[in-house]
Amino acid sequence: MTIHRRTILATAYATLAATTLPRKPRAETLAPLSRGLGPVSPPQDPPDGVFVTADGATHHLSDFKGRGMVVNMWATWCAPCVAEMPSLQTLSKALAPKDIAVLPLSSDRGGADAVRAWYNTHGITALPVLLDPRGALARAFSARGIPTSVIINTSGKIVARLEGAADWSAPDAQALIQKLAAS
Repeated sequence: MTIHRRTILATAYATLAATTLPRKPRAETLAPLSRGLGPVSPPQDPPDGVFVTADGATHHLSDFKGRGMVVNMWATWCAPCVAEMPSLQTLSKALAPKDIAVLPLSSDRGGADAVRAWYNTHGITALPVLLDPRGALARAFSARGIPTSVIINTSGKIVARLEGAADWSAPDAQALIQKLAAS
């Protein structure tokens, strides 16, 4: 049997094409927050689930009652999550003085070390390492996928929800979150 050069090249090209990983989305390709964020009407009580900090301490969402919150369910292996994390960091820096907490709950099974390593690699310095390793809070929030984010106001009610990634860093997004968190 004779193998022709074209056959070898075609096979090699097909193998390369099949094994090439898709590119990660870039932050500049993220949709504006206002495009995907939907109101929750009437506002609902959030589940009082438990999450874990990097040092292993457990906390409840109710520990933050009285503060506005952006609860983001994500993972280091999720390409849209990876794309939006820098903008969540920007949001956190902008809204921390206004007593609005950004709580990124990672579902990574590698625990705090995996998230910390990912933060270091990607220059994330202004977000806490928070874990939801079994996805219990994500299920309690009825997240159909990640990233999923919910906005909780100072009265402790879910007032908005977003499924998918968005640009949280734009000034209009920050103003919208501030308004929703105070409602």
